[in-house]
Amino acid sequence: MMVPITIEDRSGQRQLIEVPDDMSLSLMEALKAYEYNILATCGGMALCATCHVQVLEGMEKLPPLNDVELDMLDTLPDVTANSRLACQLRIDKDLENAVFRICGQEI
Repeated sequence: MMVPITIEDRSGQRQLIEVPDDMSLSLMEALKAYEYNILATCGGMALCATCHVQVLEGMEKLPPLNDVELDMLDTLPDVTANSRLACQLRIDKDLENAVFRICGQEI
């Protein structure tokens, strides 16, 4: 199944992307596959917070923050109650129609 997700880039432009849910991809990997400009320096280990996103819609369907993700988000100056690390979100049907804003540093 393809999961439709809307991504808002740093300029405010939105794009609907579709990501397969059977490849165990993270949202960070999907963003890189769609050539969004994100650093993701640590490669998905929740060690750098350069894949910071804000959840604009669909927050209620996401899994809760784990301690590692929460600790890393606490290091960011622009963290909000809707902040998540894209590397910690697996693509599955729960992300269907969610809307994310890219916040991390540009390359």
